[in-house]
Amino acid sequence: MKVTRNVIQDLLPLYLAGEASPDTVALVERYLETDPELAEMAQQATKVSLDQVPVPLTKEVEMEAYEKAQKWMVIRTIGLAAIIAAVIVSILLIVPLIIMFLY
Repeated sequence: MKVTRNVIQDLLPLYLAGEASPDTVALVERYLETDPELAEMAQQATKVSLDQVPVPLTKEVEMEAYEKAQKWMVIRTIGLAAIIAAVIVSILLIVPLIIMFLY
């Protein structure tokens, strides 16, 4: 079976991340010796960290993330309000009992 450029491009992310097996590393390196253009692309890819690669977001994805965050903020606010209300009610019920037992 002949190894095509597409196969090497599929393996390149594993190779560049250092997660490829020794056999895959050897295969990719042998192929890159025969394809200087792809070898140059691989070399350039090692110089760019993932932090520098912009992630394209569509307006729909941004809006979906915003709505999800807003929903969780409402849920958090309601949950905190319920906890505070429960604490206040508990205090209001316990204080009279303590006063009643003291006197």
